[in-house]
Amino acid sequence: MRPISPPPTSTVATVSYGHALRSLFHLQADAVFLNHGSFGLTPKVVLAAQAALRAEMEAQPVRFLSRERLQTRLRAAAHELAQFLGASGQDLAFVDNATTGVNAVLRSLRLEPGDEILVTDHTYGAVRNAVRFVCARSGARMVEARLPFPADHGDGIVAAVAAALSKRTRLAVLDAITSVSALVLPVARLAEACRAVGARVLVDAAHAPGMIDLDVTALGADWVTGNAHKWLFAPKGCAFLWASEAAKDDLHPTVISHGFDQGFANEFDWTGTRDPTAWLAIPAALDFYRSMGDSALRGRNHALAAMAAHLLAERWGTERGAPDDMTGSMAVIRLPGRRTATREAGQALNDRLWTEHRIEVPAVAIGADLWLRISAQIYNESMDYEYLAMAIAKV
Repeated sequence: MRPISPPPTSTVATVSYGHALRSLFHLQADAVFLNHGSFGLTPKVVLAAQAALRAEMEAQPVRFLSRERLQTRLRAAAHELAQFLGASGQDLAFVDNATTGVNAVLRSLRLEPGDEILVTDHTYGAVRNAVRFVCARSGARMVEARLPFPADHGDGIVAAVAAALSKRTRLAVLDAITSVSALVLPVARLAEACRAVGARVLVDAAHAPGMIDLDVTALGADWVTGNAHKWLFAPKGCAFLWASEAAKDDLHPTVISHGFDQGFANEFDWTGTRDPTAWLAIPAALDFYRSMGDSALRGRNHALAAMAAHLLAERWGTERGAPDDMTGSMAVIRLPGRRTATREAGQALNDRLWTEHRIEVPAVAIGADLWLRISAQIYNESMDYEYLAMAIAKV
């Protein structure tokens, strides 16, 4: 994972980021949308490309869904996405979402009683549940590394993970960017520490593609899974699972079908009848992403998220969850005052902000406090966060 790139001046000049770009999406007119991180937003032009694919499929579904014909198109789309991620298309397969990719890896492991799977206390809840499931079935044990939070630098993160590793660690599940707390973790350094004790590494990069510079082959992981429907503007249900050559052995999708035992691509490309148009629309999503500036887009969104986090922490007299160099296009800021840090309390605040101010932003419980997790995307401007600061003062 490379450092977040500064925006090239020549590219930034060609895109006028901000509210003017809201017209590219079907976003509700009165919404102050600061939650791109949850499900993303798909541009109209990408949805149109998907709709054309669906029309083609419905015109002749037998030919469209023929395994040989469909796989040719899926492999071409996988090649395009893999190139964007610094990988080879033969090492990448499409899945519905990052959680599906995590499950495919976990369910393919041959674990024994006493084996350990390492997670952190910032691991996504669905992924944690999947780890709990395979551990309960096998007699293995889930071990949790407690990360320093608020974070100040990557050294503390690496030390916390290294301290939780043991000679029994068979797999470490590491976030590229934590979902709830929005921390950009030093994944390559963490993977190196895991390999030193013989542990394999699965990177949950749900938020990474399109948010940060990402080269999946440079992480030192065995498997990397990530979503394209969040920060890469693909339709919902477009995600990938990348595997190193050695890590493809005995790796299977969660649904076993006609491609069983015929190799990585054959197994994952066909698990039964489904709508594959979200995956086939990835070239349109990548075209849109590049038209918005590519690295300039990442740099601009990072700068906006960092600015907004500073602004809100200063207005509320609180703190940010991470420094600028551990921030991507999301950030968390501690809410002012004493609040009950529960999921229900966070949802209640989220609902009130939407009902009274038409602001969509998640309030999340981290430790003993409630935090707001803001997102910054091409359609956001600084005034969105000024409005949020005012709304919080009112509620």
